[in-house]
Amino acid sequence: MTVTGPTWEYDGYRPGEERLRESLCTLGNGYFATRGALPECTADDVHYPGTYAAGCYNRLTSEVAGRRVENEDMVNLPNWLPLRFRPAGGDWLTPDTTPVTEHHQVLHLDPGVLERRTRYPLGAGTSLLVRQVRLVHLADPHLAALRTEFTAEGAPLDLDVEAALDGRVTNSGVARYRELDGRHLTRVEAGAAAPGTVWLRCHTRTSDIGFGLAARLTAEAPVHHATEDRRAVHRLRLRLPPGRTATVDKTVALHTSHDPAISDPLCAALDRTAGAPPFETLLEAHRTAWQQLWRRTALDVPGEAGSILRLHLFHVLQTLSPHTADLDVGVPARGLHGEAYRGHVFWDELFVLPYLNLHLPEVSQALLRYRHRRLDAACHAAAALGRRGALYPWQSGSDGREETQQLHLNPRSGRWLPDHSRLQHHVGSAVAYNIWHYCEATGDTGFRHGEGAEMLLQIARFWADSAVWDDHLGRYRIRGVVGPDEYHDAYPGAARPGLDDNAYTNVTAAWVLGRALELLAGLPEPRRRELTEYSGLAEDEPARWEQVSRRLHIPFHDGVISQFDGYADLAELDWDGYRKRYDDIRRLDRILEAEGDTVNRYKASKQADVLMLGYLFSPGELRALFQRLGHPLDEHTWTATVDHYLHRTSHGSTLSGLVHGWILARARRADAWRFVQEALRGDIADLQGGTTGEGVHLGAMAGTLDLVQRGLTGLETRDGLCLDPVPLPELSSYGFSLRYHGHWGVRLRLRSGLLEIAVPASDRSPIDIRLRDRVVPVGPGETARLVLPD
Repeated sequence: MTVTGPTWEYDGYRPGEERLRESLCTLGNGYFATRGALPECTADDVHYPGTYAAGCYNRLTSEVAGRRVENEDMVNLPNWLPLRFRPAGGDWLTPDTTPVTEHHQVLHLDPGVLERRTRYPLGAGTSLLVRQVRLVHLADPHLAALRTEFTAEGAPLDLDVEAALDGRVTNSGVARYRELDGRHLTRVEAGAAAPGTVWLRCHTRTSDIGFGLAARLTAEAPVHHATEDRRAVHRLRLRLPPGRTATVDKTVALHTSHDPAISDPLCAALDRTAGAPPFETLLEAHRTAWQQLWRRTALDVPGEAGSILRLHLFHVLQTLSPHTADLDVGVPARGLHGEAYRGHVFWDELFVLPYLNLHLPEVSQALLRYRHRRLDAACHAAAALGRRGALYPWQSGSDGREETQQLHLNPRSGRWLPDHSRLQHHVGSAVAYNIWHYCEATGDTGFRHGEGAEMLLQIARFWADSAVWDDHLGRYRIRGVVGPDEYHDAYPGAARPGLDDNAYTNVTAAWVLGRALELLAGLPEPRRRELTEYSGLAEDEPARWEQVSRRLHIPFHDGVISQFDGYADLAELDWDGYRKRYDDIRRLDRILEAEGDTVNRYKASKQADVLMLGYLFSPGELRALFQRLGHPLDEHTWTATVDHYLHRTSHGSTLSGLVHGWILARARRADAWRFVQEALRGDIADLQGGTTGEGVHLGAMAGTLDLVQRGLTGLETRDGLCLDPVPLPELSSYGFSLRYHGHWGVRLRLRSGLLEIAVPASDRSPIDIRLRDRVVPVGPGETARLVLPD
């Protein structure tokens, strides 16, 4: 891999790296995305050409380990990529069957295109040079295009070319899921329409989502069409004199039955293909759309870190673009880049929305509305536990029910094990956190008083109803949960899963209750009455919220915050011994289970848990939270807590390096950069050992962007833009533009202890820039240059 400005380049063909390259070379537009597989290659152990449309799921039941289990998956759609070629009468050419003398793949970030160049030797001094340019259109989210240029070298060549729409696909991109049923498509039909155009339509087996695809092939030779088993095919023969290039353009349209303003997905796809302009015009409109999106979202960071951040932003925007604002979708944890986690929505929006809030707030609002549409399902889930309020699922998909798998496979032992991660009830606090911060960043009082208030109050009700008074402690307790760590899901030898008083869960619950009370107090009286009547809020509930928010139990041991009650009784792990035996111990839980042991016995964390509190809350806000709970949190206790968990964390998640780097930038700066680098390189270096090939880690990618935007600047959007920059030598110069309370393109730049803020001209009010030692109002059309305190 070579980084050259705004491009990512891969030289040479390496089968073992193909899955990683395909994920990192995915192209998308927020509506759908396609992995960067070679069009002449089919799905096998090396390649996986997946295409995924946002929010398109299907549910199947499989027989696993003697049990029938139900799973909902983001569906791998018919493959629009296939375009293969061969010398007339010869074998089809692929890099796996014909060793290539040149292979170069370039992801051009600025225009959003993928280019490849491959030279196939054909013997007797003859070779075929293939160049392709691919795009998934950002201006028109239903279009994609592939231009292929063939050049014969050394001798004339007759070349057979076949392009197709292939409906024979399954979900098989993740090896550990292959015992599960992945045959999601049914009623696959194919045919031809206008000259040069073929079509394919199908449905999902249980959710009955309809898909229509149409492909137009344009070439310098007659194009013939055929239909085969679940395939629509174009064929042609090119006659290539030596040195002359022939071009074949494939333009594809995709529609689903979820789309508004259409009567039928196939008719819509055929109409869109017929009206699509030539490739050059498509490419120009696509470039313009990307140029505009980059202006609204990009960070300006020099060096290699800046190049990686641009790649991260590219993949975030391909999953969550302005087109997402029109869809009923959440944040898929692995993007639209692969099938890991089955395309489910976790808490990753906690790491994604803070960046989007200040650049694409309409997308943030749409993602929060995805949660609001599933509020009734969350209330039913809480009621099933005998509690009031809303319990959002740990994994969400199409309709808001809990999608967390019942069993998961440990690849080390080959055993299917119970999955208790659905006990991570803290996902509700993540939803509440994003509601609050979206409203602070945008000033969107309509959402704050409307859908946001409805969700926030129901999440608060759940926490208040989950809290049980303990006479011995004189505190409220929340029992039977799992924290962000995920390794610990039960006490050693316990008959039931779940832990008591997870510190992260309890502190964030207290925060939610406090914000809900603040929201209630600030609502216009008619809306407060409406909301109270609509939700059935009892008169005594707010008083209970106040009590619980001040009296939740937070366990401590040895002068540090305990991850959960009873954590202090766990054994210490022989970290050095395990590192010597296994080298990579990121997935320590799998190692111990394969040995017949369990991580539940040890003081060992997969990722930040207690330390997540330092990621979510500024030092001052965290101290205030603990003070409200009756637990003074001084700098010594927090530093000791950071050190304790830093030495007991295996970093089995890409989010772990991000959170630790964020915290250490303020708590122990000298060690921060190592973790920041791990967060930056998590996907490009595939540090989790093969997981990136199954889909990128979208939360970690977005989190690195927010590390610059909020982490290093200390940016908070309370009564203006509050800033408390922390100097990190390796990232000491950066800039970005943001949207804040109706101001577009507010420019912040920091370098050499100087902060520059430029507010574009408009009819808006001045923005208060709040530093530790002063408040500076900056009006529209003005620029302020502020020297930062040491």
